[in-house]
Amino acid sequence: MTFDYIVGYTIYMELAVTTRQKELLSVIYEFIKNTGFPPTIAEMRENLGVSSNQSILDLLEKLSLKGFLKRNEGNARNITILPIGYKELGEPSLTPFLGVTSAGTSIEAIEISGEWREMSGEVSQLQSDIFMLRISGDSMINAGIDDGDVVLVQTKKEFVSGEVVLAEKDGETTVKRFISEDKPPYVYLKPENPNYQNILFTDTTELKGKVISVLKNNYWKSIK
Repeated sequence: MTFDYIVGYTIYMELAVTTRQKELLSVIYEFIKNTGFPPTIAEMRENLGVSSNQSILDLLEKLSLKGFLKRNEGNARNITILPIGYKELGEPSLTPFLGVTSAGTSIEAIEISGEWREMSGEVSQLQSDIFMLRISGDSMINAGIDDGDVVLVQTKKEFVSGEVVLAEKDGETTVKRFISEDKPPYVYLKPENPNYQNILFTDTTELKGKVISVLKNNYWKSIK
């Protein structure tokens, strides 16, 4: 047995999912699909039929280290299955549907509605930090986003001028094109409809994500 073979076999064993780990991954998937939220430790323990919280924590740690899911320690339900996890299960990706946001005048900030939807194969390989929103209003029609459309948003921290973004200002959300230039008004949110005015960027404006696709006739179309 060569050294390269030993190393390769060791790496494979470290990354391979065990039967028990896959069972927990399946429990998490089915719970999200059926209830709209990831399970708590207690709910995972009950569904997996174990009595120890530590057993669940150990399995979650292994799944996280192997790249099948990620966790936010500060939130009991903040578990996200990553693309490799869906591939291991042979199931379509699930993405949270957060509700409705504005492509007109701003509306109240959105929160997770408890609904998750299956993603088509063409977008299921994207990064995990994505969610869907339904658009209300017609301020982005010239960007191909119409009233009632569903859009796919990817959370990010850095934005480029010209991107279509989900923005929050004074507790209200809207979808507009982010513009940053070296002449007044310098930084603002631009509608793609001449019937609406630009929204000036202030200290209370926060960009929450980039709108990357819009669902048209059951197909995801890229936003430009």
